[in-house]
Amino acid sequence: MTAALPESDTEAAAELARLAEAIAHHGEAYYQKDAPQISDAAYDALVARNAAIEAAFPHLVRSDSPSYRVGAKPAAGFGKITHSKPMLSLDNVFSDDEAREFAARVRRFLGLPEEAPEGADVRFRAEAKIDGLSCALRFEAGRLVHGATRGDGAVGEEVTANLAKVTGLVHRLPAGAPAVAEVRGEVYMSKAGFAALNERQARDGGKIFANPRNAAAGSLRQLDPAVSASRPLAFIVHGWGEMSDTPGDTQSAVTQAMAGWGFDTGSLAMGDATIEDCLAFTADLERRRADLPFDIDGVVYKVERLDWQERLGQVARSPRWAVAHKFPAEKAETTLIAIDIQVGRTGALTPVARLEPVTVGGVVVTNATLHNEDEIARLDVRPGDRVRVQRAGDVIPQVLGVVPSNAPRGPAFVFPDHCPVCGSTAVRGEDEAVRRCTGGLTCAAQRHERLRHFVSRSALDIEGLGTERLELFAAEGLIAGPADIFRLHRRRDALLALPGFKEKSVDKLLAAIEERRSVSLDRFLFALGIRHVGEVTARDLARAFRSAAAVQAAAKAEDAQGRLTAVDGIGAVVAQALIDFFAEPHNGETLAELLAEVTPQPLPEVRQTGLSGKTIVFTGSLEKFTREAAEAQAQLLGARTAGSVSAKTSLLVAGPGAGSKLAKAQALGIQVVDEDGWLALVARAQSES
Repeated sequence: MTAALPESDTEAAAELARLAEAIAHHGEAYYQKDAPQISDAAYDALVARNAAIEAAFPHLVRSDSPSYRVGAKPAAGFGKITHSKPMLSLDNVFSDDEAREFAARVRRFLGLPEEAPEGADVRFRAEAKIDGLSCALRFEAGRLVHGATRGDGAVGEEVTANLAKVTGLVHRLPAGAPAVAEVRGEVYMSKAGFAALNERQARDGGKIFANPRNAAAGSLRQLDPAVSASRPLAFIVHGWGEMSDTPGDTQSAVTQAMAGWGFDTGSLAMGDATIEDCLAFTADLERRRADLPFDIDGVVYKVERLDWQERLGQVARSPRWAVAHKFPAEKAETTLIAIDIQVGRTGALTPVARLEPVTVGGVVVTNATLHNEDEIARLDVRPGDRVRVQRAGDVIPQVLGVVPSNAPRGPAFVFPDHCPVCGSTAVRGEDEAVRRCTGGLTCAAQRHERLRHFVSRSALDIEGLGTERLELFAAEGLIAGPADIFRLHRRRDALLALPGFKEKSVDKLLAAIEERRSVSLDRFLFALGIRHVGEVTARDLARAFRSAAAVQAAAKAEDAQGRLTAVDGIGAVVAQALIDFFAEPHNGETLAELLAEVTPQPLPEVRQTGLSGKTIVFTGSLEKFTREAAEAQAQLLGARTAGSVSAKTSLLVAGPGAGSKLAKAQALGIQVVDEDGWLALVARAQSES
């Protein structure tokens, strides 16, 4: 079901901002880093959602809208080439009806009747859409001047030297070719070439590529051209840019001319076709897709007549005269061998299907996601079942369901209620789909993330103990839990034996650790990494209970929910998270070990002042005090601090450079003061108390 559109400008603007950020992030991962994090279908869904909201709220279209963007910024390390004509992306259609609507839009734009006379209707060229890296080759006087990737559509990376050994590409045009000719196409890798490359990479201990598209992109975008020359890359033409003299008046005629120059223009194409011809061609290619020598992810339809292409023009990021008809995600059948439970860095238990190897879309699949225990129950998948799997892009494939069979089935899978790594209780929060290990700091699977949080700036803030050192110390057996940090002074010789560690740096680190044996109670509680307990909640708990032992006692009491929710700012969800955390014996042991090394200090008593109960936000570049100091001062005077402005905000303290928060506060009619105004309010409140 399609999600409903936002109902207000505020909701729409917020979602457009989120979509712009997400699309930019995933576009960079795909185009620039050759390491996509979501499937093509998921990315297309983000773009489609953005377009739908912009159509409903055109006055909110952002200057950085994905509708105006193509690809991603060129990567660092290469020279930059500005394309003489932008390299546009294509709009997508996903069904026959959407393709027919594309053809109807073309007719309407050109002013043609729905039923045009024979020979006067729009004709199309259909070409297989090879999944590779788009490049432009510029020739002047027949000589290749430079080759460039698409980049962001306006500026690409110069990869001329890297194209030296690419199959299907010529470096000099024959006599009679235009004086200026920019040939555009796709650098790709065949399935056989991809398999051979990965075999060689495995033998040499190199990077194993996920699929032919990533392999082609990574191979071409090498700073050492010799690496590119050693890879089985090929080039196929799909269009052109600047031409001083276009050698034809249709898409097919110019493509044929480029084939005459020596380029590979592909055999999987048909010209002078109706839209129904194109749909039949696409259906046939989809049936033969798995047997093709290279990966394709759809078929591109282009208006044949170039004068009509010129009239149709383009919208912000794509031409009106062409569209990509994308294939649905590829599917296959295989046997489910087992269901394994993986524990993530934050304690989430994720089920993974172990499969009999099966090839899906040119990739050998052995694992697939099952998402969570509800999905397993919904699908009723069991080890030994024959299952259907789907691969949509480059993310881990997913299990779609069980293939019906009369064969006897194994027992239903029972999702564990204890962590398979540390044995701690695994619980699900109310209205949550994910089950999580409550072991926290004691769980080896979570150790690195939990220790990193424990020493972070807002927690114990141990200077010099960053992620790399924590991981090194854990790997060397010097740290297994947080209390071990405070025992490192006993392992000084072992620290000095580590590469790069000298007496001065070791003693500086040990001194920084000693300084944190006494910390405020709120920092200590926050450092424990209890789910849903952030800095503000930790401060509320610290003020209410005054010691870690008192918090633990409240969470273990028979009326724990009542005791905890009686604290201002603590709701039922946070209370349950505290109960779950302290109910786990491993956490009790860890807390006892920590309290033997660290002495949490109660927070100062809060005064009752004119600021009591108010919610204050600090923004801008504060010059007369740090934000941390200002927030601590406000809390001592009975106020609450927040990071964002809302209708509940009582006061905004704005330093130089204040931006969106100041604008929002003014729009909501919230009181705003500068730093001097805040200091005056503090002085008045202190005199009242």
